[in-house]
Amino acid sequence: MSFKSRRAQRLGGASLLLLGAAATPAFAQEPAQDRSSTEIPAVTVTAPSPIVRRAVVPSRNAGRGTRTARVRSREQTAEATPAAPAPAAPQPGVLPIVTNQFATVTVVPNEEIRREGGGQLGDLLFSKPGITGSSFAPGASSRPIIRGLDVNRVGIVENGTNAGGASDLGEDHFVPIDPLATNQVEVVRGPAALRYGSTSIGGVVSATNNRIPDALPSCAPSFQSYGLPTKAPLASAATAPCVTAETRTAFSSVDRGVESGVLLDTGGGNFAFHADAYGRTTSDYYIPSYPYLTDQSRPVNGRQPNSATRSDGASIGGSYFFQGGYIGASITQNDSLYHIPGIDGADHNTRIDAHQTKINVKGEYHPDAAAIDAIRFWAGATDYRHNEIGLADPADLNTDGIRQTFTNKEQEIRTEVQLMPFNARFAEVTTALGFQVGHQELSAPSPDNPGTLFNGLWDPNNSTRVAGYAFNEFKFTEATRAQIAGRIEHVELHGTTPNFPADYLPDGTPQAPIARNPSFTPKSGSIGLLQDLPGDMVGSITAQYVERAPKAAELFSRGGHDATATFDIGNPNLTIETAKSVELGVRRATGPFRFEATVYYTHFDNFIYRRLTGVMCDDDFASCGAPDGELNQAVYSQRNANFRGGEFQSQLDVGAFQGGIWGIENQFDFVRATFSDGTNVPRIPPMRMGGGVFWRDDNWLMRINLLHAFAQNNVAEIAETPTAGYNLLKAEVSYKTKLKPNPFGAREMLVGLLGNNLLNENIRNSVSYTKDEVLLPGIGVRAFANFKF
Repeated sequence: MSFKSRRAQRLGGASLLLLGAAATPAFAQEPAQDRSSTEIPAVTVTAPSPIVRRAVVPSRNAGRGTRTARVRSREQTAEATPAAPAPAAPQPGVLPIVTNQFATVTVVPNEEIRREGGGQLGDLLFSKPGITGSSFAPGASSRPIIRGLDVNRVGIVENGTNAGGASDLGEDHFVPIDPLATNQVEVVRGPAALRYGSTSIGGVVSATNNRIPDALPSCAPSFQSYGLPTKAPLASAATAPCVTAETRTAFSSVDRGVESGVLLDTGGGNFAFHADAYGRTTSDYYIPSYPYLTDQSRPVNGRQPNSATRSDGASIGGSYFFQGGYIGASITQNDSLYHIPGIDGADHNTRIDAHQTKINVKGEYHPDAAAIDAIRFWAGATDYRHNEIGLADPADLNTDGIRQTFTNKEQEIRTEVQLMPFNARFAEVTTALGFQVGHQELSAPSPDNPGTLFNGLWDPNNSTRVAGYAFNEFKFTEATRAQIAGRIEHVELHGTTPNFPADYLPDGTPQAPIARNPSFTPKSGSIGLLQDLPGDMVGSITAQYVERAPKAAELFSRGGHDATATFDIGNPNLTIETAKSVELGVRRATGPFRFEATVYYTHFDNFIYRRLTGVMCDDDFASCGAPDGELNQAVYSQRNANFRGGEFQSQLDVGAFQGGIWGIENQFDFVRATFSDGTNVPRIPPMRMGGGVFWRDDNWLMRINLLHAFAQNNVAEIAETPTAGYNLLKAEVSYKTKLKPNPFGAREMLVGLLGNNLLNENIRNSVSYTKDEVLLPGIGVRAFANFKF
């Protein structure tokens, strides 16, 4: 038997064991129910708005008389009498639709993350309507792209603060948030992005976990007398020590990958603590055919050369609960060593060794006051550094070393005050005010050119942002709500521009190397209307005006950028970018037919982008114009642009079958982006449509789905090629159940198999800079097991 056959046999055997165990008598399988008419629980989201609607319940503190305890509506509330049964959890595979927000919010709940996997947020979100990933290095560096917008227009936050890292500075840089340690991901579009800053003009990807606990573990009672959120019925004001644990494990065949994580939560008295650790390793992944379109002479052997990855991380955090609130902190370490696929990456054995240390603080307080409902704050500090390592001379292994270093030291503080609702006669008005401060220091030295003018992609630079924002929600009736929000921020940048020869600037004027200290004051606003419609539908319309200040990379770059194969030239004369958007949406979250449909239009004034000139360069200005240059000269420029598109997804429960429910689902999305002269904005995702069938009950989920991406022929005039379409076929089967008491102590289990790219198609991502050299993984099977203790 060949090694490959033995490996496949072992994987298949492990998968059968996982599924076979589900049928053993040790498991207490919950009886299947016909839920075709059961109301589906509302989807819980935390990122979209600073205004959180709350329930009011009686307090059990006799000393407080009639004082009420305001608790977050997203948490279960304990009553003075025995608690009513909790609402039924949604069955596996139910499409989550959010209807109480003023623009589209895509939610990936915990169970879906465990089933789908993915080493990066871009991989996890790759097939969601209106979203894709940059997939520069699949499994290692894939940043989410929303409606054709990425990097400086898409914010990424974890537990309310900036994720840090350097993924917005280069497409080859990883996002230091691993889905393996994440409980939920929310993609927020529209006006709610004003909460996070003008650099989130395209949307915000928010990842949440329990690294800073906001409630005691589920097996421990909490402080009803304090009016605190709880995840379990309350017994008394004193709590006994409690420990819960979760293990997350998966194996993938396409890259011989192994991943595992452990999460621990404990609490007692006034304290709750969390700790987690995870790790992942993969080999070069299998591909359907030869990957390089421009060079057919290189050995490949059925795998994408130079695509192996290794990552790990750990975190510890805790919270102290007091009367009316809590305060907590966490420290997290993320490490990743991954290879960069592509011809140049394979020739030079290019890999990135990245490390991030992050400290977060978070708190919430509900004062016993007539005017203030809640005070919340977030603070974070990030120290990030990565080395880009490779051979200076592909023919000489002794030249291996650091070719470039990126560092990012970033701090952020955000505070919000939510006021109590008041009756303004025409509406109930709720206001939230926010204040945000951020500071960032960047450097990108290159040991290849020590002491020279062109030492790295840019000289050290820093920026400071100070912002204030306000959200006002108007509840006219139970069926009609409106929102008005505004934000103003001041941005100061400090950096240095190099000596640009006249031949390499658009206006032909030479530029001396001088220190620049530009400042900007972007102002943004939005208005939205939410209306209940017949048939349990909700309609929304929003309009927003958002200004964005240029970022340091757009102003001060001046050198080779291997990730994008460009020689970047910053433009210190860039002005504020302005976006004017309108979005219409209709959604339905309950009943057998659930769906959301959205159309949007955005006009950009002074849209900032890399303008490819057609000139080729190597590592310095003197090389530009050489016919054998490897880098496309790119000047940061501004033009007016228009983005328009739409998204649709739905799920229909057709009927009962074999004790469960079977149904069909489908999706569709497109975005068309052009400059004012009708030419195409570069690297825009193609139109996609897909659908499938599913069967589910309280324990089982079986699904098969086909997503078709059309060919992308709307490409930029210079240095961008068309991309062929593809069919992505996926199938999955999973089993979830509660367990009887057993020696291992596990109380809940989720196991399953996921098949990806089952047609073994050649998939190239049109938004990737390396699409002509990198194929996405071929046919593969992922086996996963999740246990809660």
